[in-house]
Amino acid sequence: MEEEGNTKSGFKRVCVFCGSNSGNREVFSDAALELGNELVKKKINLVYGGGSVGLMGLISQTVYEGGCHVLGVIPRALMPLEISGQTVGEVRIVSDMHERKAEMAQESDAFIALPGGYGTMEELLEMITWSQLGIHKKTIGLLNVDGYYNFLLALFDNGVKEGFIKPGARNIIVSAPTAKELLAKMEQYTPAHEHVAPHESWQMEQLGEYPKSQN
Repeated sequence: MEEEGNTKSGFKRVCVFCGSNSGNREVFSDAALELGNELVKKKINLVYGGGSVGLMGLISQTVYEGGCHVLGVIPRALMPLEISGQTVGEVRIVSDMHERKAEMAQESDAFIALPGGYGTMEELLEMITWSQLGIHKKTIGLLNVDGYYNFLLALFDNGVKEGFIKPGARNIIVSAPTAKELLAKMEQYTPAHEHVAPHESWQMEQLGEYPKSQN
């Protein structure tokens, strides 16, 4: 019998987008460690950007030391910048950013964004867009640590108000202030938005072979 809080999740592999920096406050590092520990408790493997520095390094090390599989996907050009010292788990080297995102998406059952900069936000927004278009049907979570993403969420709300985002599409993203609460909400998530195009109609080979088959 599993100990309470250590039950397996419906997600086998979660892709985490996060910064190669740690931020200026300890609360962000604490959140990365907390998320890593929650993934381990639920026996969820990690897919991430392959770096060993910043929040990427913290969460990958935590999940790896907890006994779960870690897959890092990194473009060759970023290896000198984002890998410092020993890497953990499996590292998959790709040619560019497009291939990196496609590989990470293909290998994952769901997505979570920790605080990060432009790159993290771009990855998050692309997965939201792919969901809206019908390219994937995977749950997308936003770990809103200490209100870091409040203004981004407010921008989404304003997009609905001004008629650029449909109300159903606003609910593509699941957000919570703690890792435990976020994973619980993601497990219960049911899509409420209409796809722009039928999921089956996408020519997946145009997206770096992502995904060959998709639930």
